[in-house]
Amino acid sequence: MLILQLAIIVLASKLAGELSLKLRQPAVLGKLLVGVILGPAVFGLISPNHVLEEFSQIGVILLMFLAGLETDIDEFKRSGKSSTYVGLAGIVVPLLLGYAAGVSVMGLTGMEAAFLGLLLSATSVSISVQSLKELGQLKSREGATILGAAVIDDVLVIIALAFLMSLSGGDVNLGMIVGKKVLFFGVAILAGWKVVPWMMKQFARLRVTETVISAALILCFGFAYFAEYTGVAAIIGAYAAGIAISLTGFKHEVTEKVETIGYALFVPVFFTLIGVKVSFDGIASQLWLILGLSLLAVATKLVGAALGARAAGFNWNSSLGIGSAMVSRGEVALILAGIGQGAGLLSDSLLTVLVVVVLVTTVVTPPLMKVFFGKVSKEVEASVQTGMDGL
Repeated sequence: MLILQLAIIVLASKLAGELSLKLRQPAVLGKLLVGVILGPAVFGLISPNHVLEEFSQIGVILLMFLAGLETDIDEFKRSGKSSTYVGLAGIVVPLLLGYAAGVSVMGLTGMEAAFLGLLLSATSVSISVQSLKELGQLKSREGATILGAAVIDDVLVIIALAFLMSLSGGDVNLGMIVGKKVLFFGVAILAGWKVVPWMMKQFARLRVTETVISAALILCFGFAYFAEYTGVAAIIGAYAAGIAISLTGFKHEVTEKVETIGYALFVPVFFTLIGVKVSFDGIASQLWLILGLSLLAVATKLVGAALGARAAGFNWNSSLGIGSAMVSRGEVALILAGIGQGAGLLSDSLLTVLVVVVLVTTVVTPPLMKVFFGKVSKEVEASVQTGMDGL
């Protein structure tokens, strides 16, 4: 049954992506929507299970590993200020407005409303990375800012969550949480500087097949595991591993082969399984709440991150493009939601609503990016044309 499900997912994903491109939308949008069609919400051909979840996890790790491999490290360094502005503003605006909506509109307690605001502050750029690649913006200043802001967002939201749970009476050692984050980044920087180049060279000398790509995957999964172990998202670890390998002479070989492995099977499973998880059961009674929270989730992240980008010196089109890339909450928000439910900060009924809201933010991100980055591309083309006319 698993083999048949994988065949269906890969076939449907590729065809849906092609159809989406013909309709002048990012291919990833079609891949997300076809999951809804294949899943229990419509035809029921694919059902979420443990094995597909593991395939999906590998897919998102490889996707972010590729993003690291393709990151322009010089541009990444220059984007530190703008990434900080975008990351901070993209947290503060959803946090404050989410808290206000929880208290004044939804009747939540102060702690529950604070958790809602925190959950709306989360960001997952795994979907945005694919859209940036398709739009040719991954190596741009905007792309570097988005990826840097995602790292800042992940760390600050997790620390804030630990602080909130300690206030609510949860058994959380805030010092330990912060210490583990510092440990991860310290070890990741040291390993990226010393261990990664040495390991890649040593494996390249071995006489067995595909040693370079094997070393790269060991590092990718090792960094991802260590990130998850220290409380940082696994995708941040994979991204760090990709950056480290991009600074070696093996960058192009690894990129080419990881793209083949990832995009042939694992990445399509990741995108499709997001849609498969959609369920319409009980939505009718919660429709207005879902609609309101979805609008709040999209608007607060879009506006907050855009204001941060604008303060960092981007024009409005680029700022809105950056804001749209930060809209997707993805797996990061779903993980937080599970933690909140276990801690008694999120009711079962609200959890169901928020899962749908997270999926909405994920689906709307690619078309929003298409709109705003399409305007950025036109501005660049017009600038180039003006320069040529002046020659």
